[in-house]
Order: sequence, then C-alpha cells, then structure tokens
Amino acid sequence: MDQVDAVVIGAGVVGLAVARALALQGREVLVLEAADAIGTGTSSRNSEVIHAGIYYAPGSLKASLCVQGKQLLYAYCAERGIAHQRCGKLIVATDAEQLAQLEKIRLQAAANGVDDLQLLDRAAARALEPQLECTGALLSPSTGIVDSHALMLALLGDLENAGGLLALNSPLAQMQIAQDAIILEAEDGTRLQARTVVNAAGLQAQALARRCAGLDPRHVPPSYYAKGNYFTLAGRAPFQHLIYPAPQAAGLGVHLTLDLGGQAKFGPDVQWVDSPDDLVVDPARGKAFYAEVRKYWPGLPDGALLPGYAGIRPKIQAPHEAAKDFLVQGPAVHGVPGLVNLFGIESPGLTSCLAIAEHVARLV
Repeated sequence: MDQVDAVVIGAGVVGLAVARALALQGREVLVLEAADAIGTGTSSRNSEVIHAGIYYAPGSLKASLCVQGKQLLYAYCAERGIAHQRCGKLIVATDAEQLAQLEKIRLQAAANGVDDLQLLDRAAARALEPQLECTGALLSPSTGIVDSHALMLALLGDLENAGGLLALNSPLAQMQIAQDAIILEAEDGTRLQARTVVNAAGLQAQALARRCAGLDPRHVPPSYYAKGNYFTLAGRAPFQHLIYPAPQAAGLGVHLTLDLGGQAKFGPDVQWVDSPDDLVVDPARGKAFYAEVRKYWPGLPDGALLPGYAGIRPKIQAPHEAAKDFLVQGPAVHGVPGLVNLFGIESPGLTSCLAIAEHVARLV
C-alpha cells in the first residue's frame, strides 16, 4: 500500500488553499479530486465576490476568517497578478424598516473589525449610482470581485511548486481509521495510507465522512442543499458598485454583481432542493427576479434577464433553522488523530480560503 504524509480531498478553492498551506510547511501533499478538473463545484458557481465580513455573528469562524481572509486574498491577488477589483458595494434599504436594519448591520460589522462602512442617505447613494432607488444605503468600500478560476490556478501552481501533487478523476469509496494512520480506498480499488487527511469535499463532505469507518457518526452533521439561481443581464448595467438588498433569512437576497468585464448578473435566490446535482435554472424563476431587482433598480427593462447558471450552498442547517457557522472539526472534536473535516463551507468560503487554510494547518 502506498503511503503519503497528507491527503486533501477536494480540489475546490478551499481544498487547494489547504493543500498549498501544508505543502509550504514542507509536507508531502496529495490532492484527490473526484471530477476531471479543479473547482467544478461550489468554487465555480458563485458570485466571485470578495466579502468584507459584514453579516456574520461576532466571534464566529465566518466573521474572523472572512475578515482575515479578505486581507490575505487582496495581498495574494496583487502579488500573483490575479485579476480582481476592489469595486465596493452598496447594501440598500428600500423601506423604513430596512433603513433601521442598516444601522444594525453597521454595528455588527464594526464588532467583526470592519470599520470602513459608510451610512448614506438616499441622495448620497444616488450620487454614486444614479439609477439606484432606495431610502438609504451602506457603502462597503472593501468589498470586491475576483477571478476565482485564476485564483485556483495560482493556488495549484504554488502547491505543485512546493512538491505537492493533484490527482483528478479520483473519487473515494471509503476511509478507515487505523493505528496512527488513515487508510483511503478509491473507487478503482487503489489504497493509500496517510498520516493527515483533510476532508474538503464541499457538497460531498458529509457523505464522505459517513463512509469513514472509525469516525463516530454523531460528529457528521446532516446535509441540506440551498440552490442559488443566477440570471444574467442582456447589455451593460448602469452600475459601478455591487448592489445588495438588505439580507434575507437564508441568503443575501437577489443582488447585482459585476464580473471583471463589467457585465452584470443577478442572484442568487434561495431554492431548497433534494440533490446537489440540481443545477438547471428554471427560466420561470425570472419573474420573481424582476420583482426583487426592481425594488432597487426600477429601470430594469422587460426581457433583459436571461437564465445563467446555478450553484448549491452546502448547508448544515434545515430551511427553518438559523444559519450556522463553518464547522471545522479537528482531532480535539472527534478524537481521530490527523483528520480534519470541513462542513458547511459556503459563503464566505471563497473570501476566507487562505485564512481557512492557515486555520486547518494549525490543527494538524
């Protein structure tokens, strides 16, 4: 049986960042990816936003890792020449109740160490974005966008330059806890023995953990799938900033984001589904998008929204439950030496990837 020091399961942005961090510590690292390319799951089906760290509960991993990760990510992108833009975003209130919510958001962000938010009245917000309709807004100047695929390629390059390896088309059948090691068996029968294993399998992380003989199943949370549909805008948007409505229960509302070419997309909405493979965008959902977007952009033309793509948020809470934090389980939690499970790594996972990697590297 082949032996390797550390195995990272999943070549999304978080898995690649973790593998890079371990390799830069001088460890022998192998990344196993079930698909035929890197980043084909959640990492490539999101808004590509660099989040500021505004919405998350103070003291949570989401808050601390997002704020730290944002700083690390901007520096990494600048150093590596990865396309990104610190374009800023406006969180907009469209009624009096939401206007009061903006101040609560500002205070929560400050508790997370985000102290650059600016509360704008309607006139000031429209001075920045003349097509915007609102009663007020919060300006977040440190929010941005990034080319997520270029980021993953840079992380992979660092990993390989440090001696790490990537194996595509390598789905795992099961894992087994052994004496001072973890045995991994691929679906083709190949067996590996590793001293450290990081389960960064995203939407499949819980399913994989349940196939780990010797791991107490009580430590594996249930899986829920919150689909987010995106619609793209035909033509150019008259906005320079990202536009977010006041937050909703399961997500951040149907927001307007821009890509690095200036093209706009709207989403994601929240559609609870039974399968992580449910990725088809129903054009009929566009009707609700028009209604939501026109609350802050009444000038959205009829027929301007085209079905784009969908992603799945890997939730660890049911639809009726409050949002939960990232769940990073090391040996101190489940008692298995060398094993780290990453559950519920949804937004702001992309922003937090380098900080998550440092956190995991410390655990192992």
